[in-house]
Amino acid sequence: MVVETRYVTSGEVFVAYQISGQDGPDLLMTPGFVSHLELSWENPNAARFLNDLASFSRLIRFDKRGTGLSDRGVGVPHLDERIDDVRAVLDAAGSKRAYLFGVSEGGPMSILFAATYPERVAGLILFGTYARTVGASVPFDDFVGLERNIRSNWGTGKSLPSFSPSAGAVPGAMERFAKFERSAASPSDVINLMRMNREIDVTAILPSIRVPTLVMHRRDDVRIRALAGRELGERIPHARYIELPGDDHLAWAGDQDRVVEEIRQFMGVSATAVEFDRVLSTVLFTDIVDSTRRAALVGDRQWRSILEAHHAAVRSELERHRGREVKTTGDGFLALFDGPARAVRCAQRIVSAVRPLDLEVRAGVHTGEVEMMGDDVGGIAVHIAARVAQHAKASEVLASSTVRDLVAGAGLKFVDQGPAELKGLAEPMRLFAAIT
Repeated sequence: MVVETRYVTSGEVFVAYQISGQDGPDLLMTPGFVSHLELSWENPNAARFLNDLASFSRLIRFDKRGTGLSDRGVGVPHLDERIDDVRAVLDAAGSKRAYLFGVSEGGPMSILFAATYPERVAGLILFGTYARTVGASVPFDDFVGLERNIRSNWGTGKSLPSFSPSAGAVPGAMERFAKFERSAASPSDVINLMRMNREIDVTAILPSIRVPTLVMHRRDDVRIRALAGRELGERIPHARYIELPGDDHLAWAGDQDRVVEEIRQFMGVSATAVEFDRVLSTVLFTDIVDSTRRAALVGDRQWRSILEAHHAAVRSELERHRGREVKTTGDGFLALFDGPARAVRCAQRIVSAVRPLDLEVRAGVHTGEVEMMGDDVGGIAVHIAARVAQHAKASEVLASSTVRDLVAGAGLKFVDQGPAELKGLAEPMRLFAAIT
């Protein structure tokens, strides 16, 4: 997903924001304590979550001042400055009235904005958040230990399990989280933010909220206790509280589909109006090398028999690696995967599986946004994968730089093949050959 990052000035500070999606009501997402607009799209789960939200809304996101792509070194912002930034982003986006989606630390500022500017807020959505951190935040129980941990481990990704236990075992997830940490804020910035967050308490203004409110919290949230969510549900007038199973603090971890569906229903968007036709996926193209010459040598009948055996071998590997066959392309396959590492490993297994048939295949793998068109798929990501496959040699699995970056830590090895000109792309793309 390529989304333009824009800037708006809030006072003297530049605040970075993005808009994705075109149709539906405006939905402003206020992030947790740190964020990075562009790196969010590099996380497949986060990208799917954001794409799903943008499928029924005009999704507006921003990095709070002092973090991510917004101005850094501007001190620790207090809540008044934070709601000034929300207003500035809404104005820049041309939004007169929006739903606010406050996640984790983004909750209190969303609460304050909704109470202060109810005419600008169509509804308030709170997830995994609190009115006050003391007693709600598990890490804040031992703040000295929390500071020590930040000084020692920030930027390594080791804190990922304390945000999302389910993501901790995903290959490459810790490396991506480490990059996110380093890009979103420095250790000293994080410590200063945490110190300020200890002082947050918006409990007194909860009865002042007059806009429709939805509160969601996971029952065993590892970072913010569910009692904090229950308190919000009880004290905000007419709020609807939903307690979800799971222990992930991140909204896009765990059962994100349930979170998205509850938001959609709360915003009053008809399910029939939601078109899930664009998704992030890993595309695999395979192709039998020199198939025309081989068919001419063995004759039509034997070639059909070889093709049937080839197709059976490929389908067996697709099933084993959770790949979805889209279609055959004569003597090759187009398939989709929900994980790039599985796609690369599947391609490597296919190369090996067809050798006993005296066949060689080449394969191309790319991760990007695809358009679902009934039983078929389209979009630039499909075209890129096809072009990558065309550059592959016999028995070679060639991957785009996007795939190589996403599978970091998965134990896969690659050889840099340098930049390649791919038809339809303005800039060369660096390709990598997967090796066993």
